[in-house]
Amino acid sequence: MFIYSRPVVEHRTYNAIPASTKSGSKSKRSLFASLNFADEYLPVGDENVERKIKRSLKAHSFERLKTHKLHKNAKAWFPKIEPILRAYGIPEDFKYLPLVESGLIEGTSHKGAAGLWQFMPATAKAFGLKVGPSFDERLDVEKSTEAACKYLKVLYKDFGNWTLVAAAYNVGGGSLRKTIRRQNEEDYYKLKLNKETANYVYKLISTKEVIENPTSYGYKGVSSPNSKLALDANHESEGHSDRL
Repeated sequence: MFIYSRPVVEHRTYNAIPASTKSGSKSKRSLFASLNFADEYLPVGDENVERKIKRSLKAHSFERLKTHKLHKNAKAWFPKIEPILRAYGIPEDFKYLPLVESGLIEGTSHKGAAGLWQFMPATAKAFGLKVGPSFDERLDVEKSTEAACKYLKVLYKDFGNWTLVAAAYNVGGGSLRKTIRRQNEEDYYKLKLNKETANYVYKLISTKEVIENPTSYGYKGVSSPNSKLALDANHESEGHSDRL
């Protein structure tokens, strides 16, 4: 969820992730080196980052969640979300953001955020959604996804880095910009952020990993999105992870 803040455009933040991690990483044998969000990879050789992603992956395993809800929602939402992301030029990995925002807990949050993208009322209205007591377009998958794409494009113009865009979606663009300026640091993985935002990209990467490689994390009877995410309810009761 997030609160809208007008983007700061006088300074452009570029991708601060080491260039060595952005080419050829997918061919490396280690799982850690292959993990990325929007083709922006985790920094190699950072023990703190590796510890946090391992912890996050374990937290998203079937052993911990005991549900196939993320995979079921992915099957229902992705066919509607993916074409809109493509139309707006947003990296496909942002389809995992609704799963992090509302994949396990649906409805309106105690702060007033609602819908798949967990828009706050003011942000929703700023990007063209109608929000009222009897009509709320935040609950419309297509319209809310279009609004989210518009917001993400604004954030990218400000930050120039999709990892920072994801963090800004969570904490707000203005808040993240102030943090970057105060700490004089543009690398998400080195910034000192509030607990939720500090874990946000790790959750996105972990969600992506368990959706794309379900059986490796104990989700039996579940296939990857490319094979229609077939589910077997008989396996809802047990699971384990063999990649952590």
